[in-house]
Amino acid sequence: MKTYDLIVIGGGPAGVSGARLAAMHNKIVALINPDKELGGADVNTGTLPSKTLRETALALSGAQARNLFGVDIALRRDATVADFLRHGQNVKAGFNTMLAQWTDSLKIDFFPGTAVFDDRHTLRATNPANGASALRGEKILIATGSSPFRPPLFPFDQPHIYDSDTILSLDRLPRSLAVVGAGVIGSEYACIFAALGVEVHLIDGRDALLPFLDAEVSSALAAAMERNGILLHRNERVQECVVAGPERITLKLASGGELTVEAVLVAAGRKSNTSQLNLTAAGVAVGERDLVRVDEHYRTSAQHIYAAGDVIGFPALASTSIEQGHRAVSHAFDFGAHTGLPKLLPTGIYTIPEAGMVGETEESLKKQGVDYVVGRGPYASSVRGRIIGDTGGFVKLLFRRSDLKLLGIHVLGEHATELVHVGLMAMLAGATATIFDDACFNMPTLSELYKFAAREVLIQQTTTKS
Repeated sequence: MKTYDLIVIGGGPAGVSGARLAAMHNKIVALINPDKELGGADVNTGTLPSKTLRETALALSGAQARNLFGVDIALRRDATVADFLRHGQNVKAGFNTMLAQWTDSLKIDFFPGTAVFDDRHTLRATNPANGASALRGEKILIATGSSPFRPPLFPFDQPHIYDSDTILSLDRLPRSLAVVGAGVIGSEYACIFAALGVEVHLIDGRDALLPFLDAEVSSALAAAMERNGILLHRNERVQECVVAGPERITLKLASGGELTVEAVLVAAGRKSNTSQLNLTAAGVAVGERDLVRVDEHYRTSAQHIYAAGDVIGFPALASTSIEQGHRAVSHAFDFGAHTGLPKLLPTGIYTIPEAGMVGETEESLKKQGVDYVVGRGPYASSVRGRIIGDTGGFVKLLFRRSDLKLLGIHVLGEHATELVHVGLMAMLAGATATIFDDACFNMPTLSELYKFAAREVLIQQTTTKS
């Protein structure tokens, strides 16, 4: 049995981040991962494949060009499913290779296989080809990620009923698709398939789309999705799913209505991948949907065992998982750890159009009783917005009225997930509206919309005072 300073279970964003940090500090590290390919759901089944598919769908379907006068690339819409998935497979393969090179260069011992705790410090890594290896870890990081939650209502053993992992294995585009669950994943896939010409029904039990968004953004995004052909079924639930025949699936709804479609994507959230670990032997407590409980340093109930990423639950993003893995290992070995996550976490939603946000919403400020002012920069007022054909997007900035301190950024439109970081950096610096007024932005860019939005507020304040 070999003893390691750190054993990491799971090769996704949190696990790779933690393993790399420890190895870079000359710790002896082992990494156990079920697959030979590292990257977890982020690289192999989630973030990278779905976002690459989005960009491919936009390019090959001509969706981004439809608002440009005189531009028609409709011939590309005859592309096959293989055409749409090929680029994603190439990107995934390249990233897998890069992650493997990282672990090799840092001399991390890699064990492809499943991990099971024998006791609080001992793990067995089991691989059908190589048998079992017993490993002892002074410190252990659990980063096993999550899997799609499969409600028993849906017969996933039947063809054409998918979850967010298996949807990428379809062999052809269905003519119609019902997406059950309008969370981030469900909304993103609904937009992708609608861009490809599929009739999409998006079913959700809530009355607002993605209600954590600023209400104005949520409403504008829902309207844009409907313009793109998505049929929204709000305040609705599926009560029964009947496979009526080949490519004929009937969903019976709580309202009494029925939908018959060729395929169903169930996006009902995710559950933690911990059931095979034998966490009882390690003294690690779990909660609902097998989520591992941690403190502000990402320590579990066993003080030498840490957990990070999807396995501990919200926010369950690749970006936050990387930070969590880094901070967990930093605390474990006293590398100068920060507590918890950064105080400002940006949200990026890869719908069509994209949405990005960080900080407060109008609703949260009203709830706190904060007096605020709003500045807006419409894409239509930007030369770049008109060049790319996106005249419905906007940048929305929220400032505290008393001193014009920036409190929230909300962006809807193409490149929103990139554009939101301009505001994030300003918020981290404690900036006011004047930072954007003082800056000179390249033209034509979407970034200059920050200046438009800030100047709107500054002019309002000046007019009010005069």
